[in-house]
Amino acid sequence: MSINSKSLITVKNLEVAFPVYGGILRYKVAEVRAVDNISFTLYQGETLGLVGESGSGKTTVGRAIANLLRTTSPDVQLRGNILLHRNGTTVDLNGLPRRNMQSYRSVVQMMFQDPYSSLNPRMTVQEILERPLKLQTHLNRLERTKRILQVLDSVGLQADTIGRYPHEFSGGQRQRIGIARALAMRPKIIIADEPVSALDVSVQAQVINLMEELQAAYGLTYLFIAHDISLVYHISDRIAVMYLGNIVELGKSSSIYQDPQHPYTRALLSAVPKPDPQSDRSRRICLKGDVPTPLNKPTGCSFHSRCPIAQSDCSVHVPDLIRRKDGRSIACPHT
Repeated sequence: MSINSKSLITVKNLEVAFPVYGGILRYKVAEVRAVDNISFTLYQGETLGLVGESGSGKTTVGRAIANLLRTTSPDVQLRGNILLHRNGTTVDLNGLPRRNMQSYRSVVQMMFQDPYSSLNPRMTVQEILERPLKLQTHLNRLERTKRILQVLDSVGLQADTIGRYPHEFSGGQRQRIGIARALAMRPKIIIADEPVSALDVSVQAQVINLMEELQAAYGLTYLFIAHDISLVYHISDRIAVMYLGNIVELGKSSSIYQDPQHPYTRALLSAVPKPDPQSDRSRRICLKGDVPTPLNKPTGCSFHSRCPIAQSDCSVHVPDLIRRKDGRSIACPHT
């Protein structure tokens, strides 16, 4: 995976909050701060892994970049900027109206987590892959069929699958169809939202290897979202670790995986299973308490209530994500 220094997506101070309504008149009583003031850059040709436990805001970030949140949650509150750099121009995708976003759908595509629910069971493979081509391109029917056959071949599916329905395929094959649907638009960026979490381990390896091959062949850029940091390390050039809506550590995947600095990253890595019955399990870091709710986030550092090295100022000040000399960014002044 060759990384170009050219930035494709710049996320600045992104905040996403979902209002919570109560009472007979449905008035706002609280809000869920799913993403709380994060910033990062996605560079051309790279894979940026976004990792964290459930509820950390990973999927929300991906859907915000793809501008899908208002479709499912019209009352969502979006702040900050999601800048797409394309052909010498820059456009802010955050809150872009649906009609204006239409022309950028071919640039930013998304792979969804569940290969069973993300495909319409009433449509054949050809209809599934052809629909975005009808909406986004001026290709005629013959040209659309030709491109569909090309992308099916790229993901390792035979041409005779074109007339079959999703229920006739295995989970791994369905995920390949999902990849083909994203690839048919010839995008620059693919947001992969836990694309292998619902698959068997052997099938996971096949899909990951396929994604790497397609990246090399088509010059794709991935935002790879997952909760398994060892899997993210395998495919990513850089890793961003999220906790409760914040990025706590960001840097090269090798440095973060082999030498984590933030206490949450250390705990996350210590939880990775090791296929060695003789390994020293006493070194595993066990965090105390449960993950706080985004409805009532702790003051100061969101991790201080569970952090093994927390100090008195951690509950007062929100730590900034500071870039260090080695190029790594860490949101902790005590490491």
